[in-house]
Amino acid sequence: MICPVCGHDNLEGLDNCENCEADLRTVDIPRPTNAFEARMQVPLAALHPRRPDVVSPDTPAADAIARMRSGAIDCVLVGEAGRLAGIFTERDAMLKLAGRPLEGVRVADAMTGDPVILRADDTVAVAIHKMAVGGFRHIPVVDTSGAPTGIVSAVDVFRHMLALR
Repeated sequence: MICPVCGHDNLEGLDNCENCEADLRTVDIPRPTNAFEARMQVPLAALHPRRPDVVSPDTPAADAIARMRSGAIDCVLVGEAGRLAGIFTERDAMLKLAGRPLEGVRVADAMTGDPVILRADDTVAVAIHKMAVGGFRHIPVVDTSGAPTGIVSAVDVFRHMLALR
């Protein structure tokens, strides 16, 4: 590993340059080489994730669907005791509830429990990776205590990437 300070050729894995003692621990971390890559390293907080609509697990599924329709949103988060318990999306409604009576059906009966989450300091690249691997269009953002603070959608990410132009 070449020291960026003095140019000395060091052995891989050293924490400090043998010649000048410069810190080498972060030298091999990839750095953005263009504006597009730099946009991928922006923390999600910069996207200003929308404030989530949160319902309890006992909320009737019909009420959650009506709330989604009236708010023109694709999902609601399900919270219990100040923590994220699940996510209820249009996809959940279609795949799990379509064609059956909604009487007596709670959100907990159709939600996706223990969803993949993001934190505000995760990068856009992390969000894209999780969405692509999991096939998700929405991922909840939670704070350190597990309380839902936002939701990031694929549309949010695409808008951020297109703002590069």
